[in-house]
Amino acid sequence: MATIISKCSIIMTILFISFGLQASSQYTGIGTINAPPYVPSACYGYQDMGVMIAAASEALWDGGAVCGKYFEVTCTGGTNLGTPHPCSATPTVTVVITDFCPPPGCKGDLDLSHESFSAIADPAAGGIKISYQQL
Repeated sequence: MATIISKCSIIMTILFISFGLQASSQYTGIGTINAPPYVPSACYGYQDMGVMIAAASEALWDGGAVCGKYFEVTCTGGTNLGTPHPCSATPTVTVVITDFCPPPGCKGDLDLSHESFSAIADPAAGGIKISYQQL
């Protein structure tokens, strides 16, 4: 009986670990808007990676390891009183990291292209509260 319980415990532990590794953590932060041109970029030089792109802040950059990673970004609210409800009716977009947003100029966690920012919020806001996760 003890052997069966031990084997079940091992199987359950393995299942919990594998489900935990598949789950992606969700973070909150600030999304800002970036105007074109989007090249050159720190990740791809002069290669055009489209317009649904973003630059990562120093906290996410990890020496460039985040290049090419996809993130789901959701507008959760405004950052100022000028645009109190900036989020669009469909406030979620998927972007790929193509660049580095260096301090001190970087004012957010993700600097979204004008096109990706406009898909989830009013560009006049300039900055928005976001939740995001790596896909």
